[in-house]
Amino acid sequence: MQADPDPRRAVGTRTMEEVVRKRPPESPTLLEETIRDFGFAEIWTRPGLDRRSRYWISISASAATALTDPLEDYVHGALRSGEISLAELREGVLHFAVYMGWPLGRQFDRIVTKVADSLGLSADVPNLRDRPWDPDERFAFGKASYIDIMTFPSPEGPTPFYDAGIKNFVFGEMWMRPGLDQRARRWITLACVGASDSPNPIATHVYAAMKTGDATVDEMKEFVLHYAFELGWPKGSVMQTAVETMADRIARGLEWM
Repeated sequence: MQADPDPRRAVGTRTMEEVVRKRPPESPTLLEETIRDFGFAEIWTRPGLDRRSRYWISISASAATALTDPLEDYVHGALRSGEISLAELREGVLHFAVYMGWPLGRQFDRIVTKVADSLGLSADVPNLRDRPWDPDERFAFGKASYIDIMTFPSPEGPTPFYDAGIKNFVFGEMWMRPGLDQRARRWITLACVGASDSPNPIATHVYAAMKTGDATVDEMKEFVLHYAFELGWPKGSVMQTAVETMADRIARGLEWM
C-alpha cells in the first residue's frame, strides 16, 4: 500500500465498491474517510485472508452490534459478489444465533430476508431435522462431533446446558449441518465469542481453529486485525492475546489449558 493519500483514496473507493457495492460519500466525514482509506484500502486488500473469510468476519461482527446499516451493506455485497450464497447465509444466521442469542439472530435473519428480496433471490435450505433419531445415538454423535471440532472431549455434567444444549444440539445438529463449510463456521464463532467477551469460549475456539487446521496462525493474526476494525481495538487486544497464547500451546503440543 502506497503512503500517498491520493492512491489510497482510489484503492479505498474501488474496494468499497467491490465489497459493499456502493460508493463512499463525495464529502465524507472523518469517520467515513477512515473507513474508506484504512478499512477498505488497507485491511480488505491485505493478502493474508481470502475475501470470503473477510465477509464472514464482517457480517458476524456487524450482526453482533445489533446495528442494521453495516450488516445490510455486507450482506448485500456478499450476495451480489457471489462470495456467499443465500443458502449459506441462512445457515450462517443459525450458527450466529447459537453463539449470540436468538434475538440478535432474528434481526440478522430479517436483514438477510430484506436484502434477498431486494435482489430477487430465493434458496432451498434443508429442514433442521426431517427424520426421527434415537436419543442415545444423537447424544453419542454430539460427543464425537465435539471432539472432532474442538479437538478435546466435551465437558461432563450431566447438566441440561452441556447435555441437551452443547452435545445434543450445538454439536449434535448445528455444527454438522452440510449447508456451510467448517471454515466459515469458525469465523462466525470466533467473531461471536469475541463479541461476547467470554474468556473460556474465546480460548477454546481460538485453539480449535488452529489445532484443526481450519485457520493457520498467520490467518488468525489477520483475523484479529479485521475483527478489531469491526468491533474495536480493546476486543482485538483480547483476541490477539488468545491467538498468541494458543499458538504457543499448540506448538509445544499442549492442550488449550
